[in-house]
Amino acid sequence: MTAPVSSAVPARPAVPARPALPARPTLPALPATRALTPVSKVLRLCLHALLFGLLALAAGRAVTDSAPRAGWVIAACAVLAAVYAGGVRAPAVHSSPRAGALWLAGLGAAWAALLVVCPDGLWIAFPLYFLELHLLRLRWGVAAVAVTACAAIAGFLAHSSAVTPGAFLGPLLGGAVAVATVLGYQALYRESERRRELIEELITTRAELAAAERGAGILAERERLAREIHDTLAQGLSSIQLLLRAAERALPGEAPALEHIARAREAAQENLAEARRFVRALTPPDLERGSLAAALERLCAGVPGPRVRFSLSGSPRVLPTPYEVALLRIAQSALANVVRHARAGRAEITLTFMDASVTLDIVDDGHGFDPSSVASGAGDGGFGLPAMRSRAETLGGLFTVESDPGQGTAVAVTLPLALEHLEHADHADHADHADHAEHRDAVEAL
Repeated sequence: MTAPVSSAVPARPAVPARPALPARPTLPALPATRALTPVSKVLRLCLHALLFGLLALAAGRAVTDSAPRAGWVIAACAVLAAVYAGGVRAPAVHSSPRAGALWLAGLGAAWAALLVVCPDGLWIAFPLYFLELHLLRLRWGVAAVAVTACAAIAGFLAHSSAVTPGAFLGPLLGGAVAVATVLGYQALYRESERRRELIEELITTRAELAAAERGAGILAERERLAREIHDTLAQGLSSIQLLLRAAERALPGEAPALEHIARAREAAQENLAEARRFVRALTPPDLERGSLAAALERLCAGVPGPRVRFSLSGSPRVLPTPYEVALLRIAQSALANVVRHARAGRAEITLTFMDASVTLDIVDDGHGFDPSSVASGAGDGGFGLPAMRSRAETLGGLFTVESDPGQGTAVAVTLPLALEHLEHADHADHADHADHAEHRDAVEAL
């Protein structure tokens, strides 16, 4: 072959782009629109219990210590608890950023009032950190955490005459822990989403692969049955018909056996036609609508991507069904490799009929590859080329690949036409002509 070939080495499939992940995952602190896992429910309940427990502790300490503003402390705790409970039960808070920000502003106002009347109110800053990081975008959430920490420090200093490092470290460390916890949770959430998407892709791909394998198995069995019927029953019936015709011509015109021979010929002809109908029904759909050349031309016209041209050389002749099926499948597989791997702009398929063989060439101008890497098992490998080679060699043909990196690729398969195939085609043509002649003579006699 003089041109470079069609079936580029199957490369490693490109990993599909992952869908975009949500910018802000749902934390387990608040009810989400979708069902929560048991762990998320427990974490959400723990946050609720933490806030209400701290409010109860602040109110209880104000009552037991007989604080001068105990009534105001209890009222501020009750208002803060009511605002928090109302926001937790309001769907708009979780679906609308604006509603979430307004709820946080209400919580901040109620908390500031509690902080004014009770130094224990600074404990509420810790659950507020998580709410702010959950409901606001990250940069605004971090800013809100910083403001909350400063407010907690200011509230503690307002109620304490002594300034200690703990007054600053406590709220600041609590805010840092909250930010680190939320960032870690978001990273775990994104990783979990990626794993879920990969699992879904794997399940989908496995189902598609199973369906493709079932389809390939069905097609392979159909082709096998068509080949067996064609090579055994159809060939045998055709031979019987030819022998009966020879016997009919050898007998004298008044021989009593002529009537039985004629009936036997009719029965053989009917059964041969039925066998051929079975073969046509079992052949690939592309071959049902015409010859191999027509099927290859339709295949070239329907290839997406590169421009593919089909050309026919020599005098077309009727090929055995296994030959047509093998050549069509090889062309389909080679063009699939051109589309997926070769990055070619043009390709050409040539079907050549010669006296004792038929050849199919598929040539492309793609980036090419090193055929020895496939033969030696190096590289990514694949089953395209081995499957094509196996089809050709099963029919006693020759399969060759010529390619170099950057030089395109050329695939060629040559199938020998055995003498019996040629004789059978000639006999079939003669039989058809004889049948037409007999029919014409019968019509003229009438």
